[in-house]
Amino acid sequence: MIKKIETGKSEISILALIAIWSVSAITSLPGLAISPIMGSLETVFPHATDLEIQMLTSLPSMLVIPFLFLSGKLSDSKDKIKILYVGLLIFLLSGICYFFVETMTALIVLSCILGIGAGIVIPLSTGLIAEYFSGRYRTQQLGISSGINNLTLVIATYLTGWLAAINWHAPFAVYLLPVISVILCSFLPKPSPNSNNVSSKSKTVVLPQALNKRELLKLMTLYFFVTYCVLAIPLNLPFLMQKYNMDSESSGAVIAIFFLAITIPGFFITRILDIMRNHVEWINMLIMGIGLIIIFMSHHLVLFILGAALAGWGYGVVQPIIYDRTTKISPPRNVIMTLACVMSMNYLSVLITPFIIKFFDWIFSDNNTDFIFLINGILLIIGLFFTIEKSSKTKG
Repeated sequence: MIKKIETGKSEISILALIAIWSVSAITSLPGLAISPIMGSLETVFPHATDLEIQMLTSLPSMLVIPFLFLSGKLSDSKDKIKILYVGLLIFLLSGICYFFVETMTALIVLSCILGIGAGIVIPLSTGLIAEYFSGRYRTQQLGISSGINNLTLVIATYLTGWLAAINWHAPFAVYLLPVISVILCSFLPKPSPNSNNVSSKSKTVVLPQALNKRELLKLMTLYFFVTYCVLAIPLNLPFLMQKYNMDSESSGAVIAIFFLAITIPGFFITRILDIMRNHVEWINMLIMGIGLIIIFMSHHLVLFILGAALAGWGYGVVQPIIYDRTTKISPPRNVIMTLACVMSMNYLSVLITPFIIKFFDWIFSDNNTDFIFLINGILLIIGLFFTIEKSSKTKG
């Protein structure tokens, strides 16, 4: 007999839950296989320009954003499971084709197709949780989904680096992970049109009948803001550590700890909420700000690790909380589209953060790699006062 999982509405099978988790695992993969072979591509394609090589990492994120919205819009009225299958198959087929390409043009085209598939799948990774789960069960699963997403990023980063030593095609093996989801998604029950209105415990649940656009804008802004602030760590910390004569192995270890720190809170998000209650956002923004300021002030590996771990932990708490609160401001029929709006901020931030950092360098006439950590740390501490005001209103 297949074990059943309580959802707060009814029950789903353990295989259906694993299917949802498997979808969460692939959302961090677009562009990941390119990073460890950037140097090799200059040898494999000696006539390729720097712009063409950079496009391989940026194009998937660029294509993800419009197809996030398309997927969210279609999910309002179409069969969500069929949309998920379409996205998974596009992702998987592009991953298979990577093993057979021999030209830079073909790699660029496949990067675009991969971004399209990922864009379709990403909002459904959290949207299906909102469909099947409610209340505390939904919060818990959104945390686990976030944790799985970030854990996959950590594991796949190491795996692609190892595979790159075998052959320049080998890292693309990580793009075959959707085959698991394609198989398991057959166990997903068809969402009921009004399933979000019913609780298994027959409690009266007041759900919004219209989207709270003002709250959506606040959540989108918050997600963009905190993502931008912590991206300074993977983008700038390796250069800062090099400045203090630390090797690439040390910087790689610190970045891995940063992503691991993001991963862990998701698996305990309901426990964290029980402890921090309405203060969860500003407390963790403070933790992020302290972490970044420690990095700015430190010249030692141990302090770099501490700062990266604090910033990662704070972000790992705030991310699933934002997803959870997004589901609460949207009527059930629009929840996936609403999640798509919020999740797009992650990819927008990834695209434009390097330009924001350059802008601050220009404004302050500063080319030091450590100054951005102070700026972003201060911005987080300033920003937390807006969330303190919100939490006090909620409490009142």
